[in-house]
Amino acid sequence: MFKPVRAVLTAALLTIATFAVAAQMRGDHPDTYVVQRGDTLWDIAARFLERPWLWPEVWQANPQIANPHLIYPGDVISLAYLNRVAVEPGPREEAPVTGVPLSEIEGFLKHLRVVDGFEHLPYVVALEENRLRGSSGQVAYIEGLADAQPGQRYAVVRPTQRYTRLDVTECCDVMRASDLDFRGRRSLDFDSMWSDVAVPDNGRELLGYELHQLTTGTISRGEVGGVEASTLVIDDAGREVRVGDRLVPVEAQPYDLRFFPHPPKQTFEYGRAQVLAVTDGMSYGGPRDVVALSVGARDGVDNGTVFSSWRVGSNVVDRVEVGTERSGYTVSDASRVRLPDEFAGHLMVFRTFDKVSYALVMEGIRPVRVGHELKHPDAPY
Repeated sequence: MFKPVRAVLTAALLTIATFAVAAQMRGDHPDTYVVQRGDTLWDIAARFLERPWLWPEVWQANPQIANPHLIYPGDVISLAYLNRVAVEPGPREEAPVTGVPLSEIEGFLKHLRVVDGFEHLPYVVALEENRLRGSSGQVAYIEGLADAQPGQRYAVVRPTQRYTRLDVTECCDVMRASDLDFRGRRSLDFDSMWSDVAVPDNGRELLGYELHQLTTGTISRGEVGGVEASTLVIDDAGREVRVGDRLVPVEAQPYDLRFFPHPPKQTFEYGRAQVLAVTDGMSYGGPRDVVALSVGARDGVDNGTVFSSWRVGSNVVDRVEVGTERSGYTVSDASRVRLPDEFAGHLMVFRTFDKVSYALVMEGIRPVRVGHELKHPDAPY
C-alpha cells in the first residue's frame, strides 16, 4: 500500500524540482539554438538560463549520442519536455565547444602549473660560453639529471609565485602571493620586504609554488662518469633561460577542457576560499581576466566550478558614537560596525591543482580584486 504514496511523493518532488529549474529560465530564451564556432558552454547556458551554472540540472542526456557531455558546432540545442535542454547532433566535423574561451586561458593551460615544491628538480647550472641568458639553438648545462638519456625532452620552468594562506586567527591579509627570485626564493624588494620577507612564516600554510614554463629542450648528452653536467639543447623559441631555472619532463596535455559550469560541491568556512592573484600582476580584474584561487582539488574544486566573488566588508569606526577626534587605533571592536560584503562577479574554474586553482572572470558588476571572498554563485546580493 506504500507504492501509491511513494509514487505521489516522487511526482511531487519532480514537479517541485521542475518548477525551480523553470523559474531560472530566461524570459527571452530561444526555443532552439544552433551551436556556432567560438561558442562556449557558458555562452550557450546563458542563452537559456538566468544562472548558467544550473546547466547540468536542465541538461538532458540523449541516448543516441555517445558522449552527451560534448557539444559541437552545428548541434541544435532545444527546450524539451519539462523545460529540459536536449541536443540534436549536427555534422560534428569540428572540435567540441569548451567551457571558457581557449584564447583567454591557453597560456595558463600550457605554461603554468602549481606544485608543492621545486627544490628537488634539476636546474640550469650554466650556459654555453658563460652567457647570462640562453635562447633557441643554444646549450644549457643541467645539474641533477643523473639518468638523463640523449633524446629525452624537458620543459624549462621558473618559480615565479609563492602562494600562502595565513592562520585565520591572524589579522590583516589572509592570503598572499610573493614574487620569487631566480632561485625560487622570495625577493627582497620594496613590494614584499616589509610584509613577506621580514617576518617568518608563523602559522602560514604553503599552498604551492607557481612554475612558469619558459621553453623546451632536448638532452644531447647525459652526465659523464657521474661528474659532468648533462647537456640540454634549447629547441623552442620561448623565453630566455638563465641559471637557476628548473626542468620537468615534457607532458603531452595535462589538462582537461571538457566540463560543465556547476556550483561548488561544498560550502567553505569564511576566509578559506579567496582570490589569491590576478593575471598580469594587477590587483584587480574584470570579465575574461584570469585569477588564482586559494582552493583546489583537495577542497572538491574541479573544472567548471562556479564561484561568486565578494569584496570583504570592513570594520569601520562608528564616528557617531565615538566622535571624530579619536584615532581609529584606540577604538575597541564594540565601537565598530561590520559592513556587509559586496558582490563583484562570477568566476569559473578551468584548471585545478591540489591547493590552488585558476579561474576566469565570466561576468561582474565591479572589479574582482585580490582578497575577495569566494561564495556559492547563488549567494544573495
